[in-house]
Amino acid sequence: MEIVASQSQSHAFHFPLRLRYKRSSNISRPSLLQFRVHKEPFVGCSTYKQAVLRNSYNSTPNGGSCIPRKHVNVPWYYYLQEFYQPNPHKQVKVSRPVAVRSELAGTGIPDSSYPLTDIKLGSKVRGICFYVVTAIAAIFLIVLMIAQHPLVLLFDQPRRRAQFFIAKIWASLTVAPFLKIEFEGLENLPPPDVPAVYVSNHQSFLDIYTLLTLGRSFKFISKTGIFLYPIIGWAMFMLGVIPLKRMDSRSQMECLKRCMDLLKKGSSVFFFPEGTRSKDGTLGAFKKGAFSVAAKVGVPVVPMTLIGTGKIMPAGMERILNPGSVKVIIHKPIEGSDAAVLCNEARNAIAGAL
Repeated sequence: MEIVASQSQSHAFHFPLRLRYKRSSNISRPSLLQFRVHKEPFVGCSTYKQAVLRNSYNSTPNGGSCIPRKHVNVPWYYYLQEFYQPNPHKQVKVSRPVAVRSELAGTGIPDSSYPLTDIKLGSKVRGICFYVVTAIAAIFLIVLMIAQHPLVLLFDQPRRRAQFFIAKIWASLTVAPFLKIEFEGLENLPPPDVPAVYVSNHQSFLDIYTLLTLGRSFKFISKTGIFLYPIIGWAMFMLGVIPLKRMDSRSQMECLKRCMDLLKKGSSVFFFPEGTRSKDGTLGAFKKGAFSVAAKVGVPVVPMTLIGTGKIMPAGMERILNPGSVKVIIHKPIEGSDAAVLCNEARNAIAGAL
């Protein structure tokens, strides 16, 4: 008696082999049953898999879905051993604990690092209250700005002092419940009617609020995307903030030309020479655009140092507001016709106070 394997068409997936008995004169005992393989060289495989198995040097069967056939008589228990023997090369994945450390941990100026695990609930609540207060104040004050904007364009278009007065009120109402701002060197400020280029280090989102409380009508430079925000974008437009596309050289040239035109008309401009906020509190390299404008127009450069804003609201963590105070140091104006010299002197003055 022999068992002949043939492919079943109706049960190709679950029963790739169909056994049928065939008498043989050479076999006398059922224990000597053998597997005879006929027809196709692979059972239960698609045409694509058959081609892969034919061309592969390591096409060892690892399961019952693809069974390579051999045109020899092989004992039937040989296939069972192949199907059920464990694979010694199979790697078992073992879960293990993983420690995660945030890149924000340990960054900032001295005494200003706040790892994510150390952020207190109070700082998060203060942050929420901060934005609630600034939103409520902006909603009411934007109405006044819109109402007086036609008169501002008619009588004071370059400086827009009335609009900056409302911006000062908005910033003061926002920061007053949460932090204290101390000014040092107010005597070094030029007269309000004298145009100048103001420069400062940039550590936090709070820098804009802090500078607006100073009460000077200098034009900021901001990314064009921020103008799309409701209320805030409208206020920036009415304040005469200068838009800038950072990666567009043409936009940068237009921004510098507009700054020069405003300075010639008697308005002041403000630059963050670092170009972006410092993530660790250190003072970065200064770009020479602001100092080139001051040298060409012949106006003084007023360096200012902001201390404490990076500790209260670190860069990249604008949702929290830590307790603390802010100090603004106003240095003596710097004049000259060499942009490189102005840049070095301003940076040294700011770095010396940090």
